[in-house]
Amino acid sequence: MSETAPELLTVAVIGAGAAGRGFALECAEAGFRVVLEDVMPAKLRDAETELAGVGLQVELVSTVEDAVRDADLVVDFVPDELESKLEIWSLIDRMAPPKTVMCTPSEGLSITDLASCTYRGDRCLMVRGLADGAEAVRLLTGPDCADATVELGTRVFAGLGYGVVVKADPDLPLLLKNMGASRL
Repeated sequence: MSETAPELLTVAVIGAGAAGRGFALECAEAGFRVVLEDVMPAKLRDAETELAGVGLQVELVSTVEDAVRDADLVVDFVPDELESKLEIWSLIDRMAPPKTVMCTPSEGLSITDLASCTYRGDRCLMVRGLADGAEAVRLLTGPDCADATVELGTRVFAGLGYGVVVKADPDLPLLLKNMGASRL
């Protein structure tokens, strides 16, 4: 009886600044297929130079569409403020295949808010605690998050060497659409 190889997961990283490049390198070192996107050519050149020095395979692209085309998980590294996150999540949501899980590192936003602005609220996660030397991360889930989404997020972050703690979103949603009519 032959064993089948585990499925190779594709991780798309949006934003090739220092944090995005570092995360892309972690993913490549862990054996994931990685696509790194940035609209700024200078950031992609910096990433190309850095990657050449370590000998890891990371595909560099200049559009969100190219980055998410085959992604199992997309992690954005845009500024941690609601308008920027909503803009990039809108693009990812429209361009990624239905299977794709969307994830964002944020210390101050609500995953309930972000997920409610997509057509895939069941496939959205927030990660907290991503920092150099961190031993564990927290995956935050919104009220509609699917078990398969949590399993994929746990698989990826555990594959990067992090301990993973899954928690329901502890943050109060800020978007009016998430507030019950009785609270208005």
